[in-house]
This record gives sequence, C-alpha cells and structure tokens, in this order.
Amino acid sequence: MTVLGAKQVPIALLDAHKSDVRTQFAALCYRMVKDKPQILLITSRRTGRWIIPKGWPMDGETPANIALTEAWEEAGVRGKVNERCLGLYSYHKSLGAERGMPCVAMVYAVRVKSLVAKYPEAGQRKRKWLRPKKAAALVNEPELAHIIANFHPRQIKR
Repeated sequence: MTVLGAKQVPIALLDAHKSDVRTQFAALCYRMVKDKPQILLITSRRTGRWIIPKGWPMDGETPANIALTEAWEEAGVRGKVNERCLGLYSYHKSLGAERGMPCVAMVYAVRVKSLVAKYPEAGQRKRKWLRPKKAAALVNEPELAHIIANFHPRQIKR
C-alpha cells in the first residue's frame, strides 16, 4: 500500500522468476483533444485483441516506471507516468495452447507527449486512439473496461 505523498519503492525480485509473480503493470495511455480524453489501445501480438500496454515486474524498477517502459516498448509512447495506481483488473494470461495463469494488472495513467514510428514492437501491433467509452467497449476484461470508461485526468491526484 502506498502512503499518500510517499514515493514508490523499486521491486526486488532476487531469485524470483517472472512466472512466479502473477502481477503485471499496465499503462493507461491518454491524451487530451479539445479538453476531452482519448485512450490509446493496442492489439495483442498473438490474438489481435484490443488491450493496453502491460508487462511483468522488473528488478529495481517501480510499478509506475514498469508501466511507462511497457508503453514505450509496446506502443511507442513517450510521456509522463503518474505514480498513483488508478485501479486493477484481473485476467487469464495465456501461455500457449493449454497453459495459462490468473493475473492481476495494476493500471497507471500515462499522459502521452508523443508517439514514435520506430519502437521495439512496431510492426507487431496496431494502435488506435478512442474516447474512453468506445475504448472500454473494445477490451475483453470487464474491470479494465470500467477503469477506461470512467477515466478522466482530473481524477489523478498529484
């Protein structure tokens, strides 16, 4: 739990493996157009579903910084992350035809300053800007849809 005003503490994985940790950190990337928010969705690499960037813990990084790193790698986002978690959602992470695991993703708001054409996963994903309600209708996870549909930057506490 984060105390108001306290800085996030970096994660220490020590001898843990990524598969031992079932928490991911996600970036709700947004921009303002005519004083209204737009949400950036990307497609998953394997199934082409609409999702938000997310990834596994990284040793020595804070959850918010991990979300920002994933936004860069998966969507080419350059921006600023807010360290306050917006919420979390659960989903089943597929690990192949018959394998998977339950996961929880903590969501962090990332205000997008720019999108670049060349980024690590360019060519593997599509990107799309949408108003929150339309973006929420495209994602499969009900809890994520709720976070997106109700998102507005004014809810972010600094």
